[in-house]
Amino acid sequence: MEKHNLTAVHEFILKGITSHPELQAPLFGLFLIIYLVTVLGNLGMIILTKVDHSLQTPMYFFLRNLTLTDLGYSTAVGPKMLVNFVAEKNTISYYFCATQLACFLFFIGSELFILSAMSYDRYVAICNPLLYTVVMSQSVCQALVAIPYLYCSFVSLLVTLKIFSLSFCGYNIINHFYCDCVPLISLLCSDTHDVELIIMTFAAFDLMSSLLFVLVSYLLIFIAILRMKSVEGRRKAFSTCGSHLTVVIVFYGTLIFMYVQSKTNHSLSTDKMASVFYTLVIPMLNPVIYSLRNKDVKDILKGFLHSPCK
Repeated sequence: MEKHNLTAVHEFILKGITSHPELQAPLFGLFLIIYLVTVLGNLGMIILTKVDHSLQTPMYFFLRNLTLTDLGYSTAVGPKMLVNFVAEKNTISYYFCATQLACFLFFIGSELFILSAMSYDRYVAICNPLLYTVVMSQSVCQALVAIPYLYCSFVSLLVTLKIFSLSFCGYNIINHFYCDCVPLISLLCSDTHDVELIIMTFAAFDLMSSLLFVLVSYLLIFIAILRMKSVEGRRKAFSTCGSHLTVVIVFYGTLIFMYVQSKTNHSLSTDKMASVFYTLVIPMLNPVIYSLRNKDVKDILKGFLHSPCK
């Protein structure tokens, strides 16, 4: 097959969420509100868990990193999507597209493994409370976050370089609202077998390994809870992992729904709606879930709200 010069494509055109002009303004307003709430909520949670002394525990260390990844991949996608709602031409430069893809892959992958680390943290807190501070030491917590960051940096750079080192055929219309692997691969005129295999292998490994870790952790947690004789003890144990379990169900449920559809029921519009949910809605919901379901966070927020002005 004839090779095309990589410089033949200088920019891409993003088709966006909808092709109906009358929906552009309402959707811009809706997603602007969602993104602003996401930024304020996640930044607030990062600051709160950093400055409040009562929240200097492993659980909130992981929560801070979770909100950082939420903020990261929503910011990789959100601002550009908002600009495209009001721009005359929905374009994205070649290098900005590559950067967006790399950032998105890095943060979304990191979130998977941080959720796994949080499930392990909850397992230790409930099943081995007397050894909690020893097992979940500062160095262990930092390793459980640093290793996923390093691994996801490698994967995101590998996939991005693999895609953008191949030849685009000159057709530059991406049928999505951000630069994602599948729509970009469809524009390649080189042999895409290797890059598709790499993406499929890493995606399957990341999703299945992290999900398996979460499932095993919660299986052991539920067994430990069922063995508790005290009703109050069971209630406290469930409240300890309630927020994290809610976030896990919403996040993994959306990803599984998106990637395990049969080809006959698979459609681009469904992909876009699912992508909107996990790139913009979930990062907005996570701080709300932890605020509403977490007693420590609620008590601190109530203290701020009811503290007298000095």
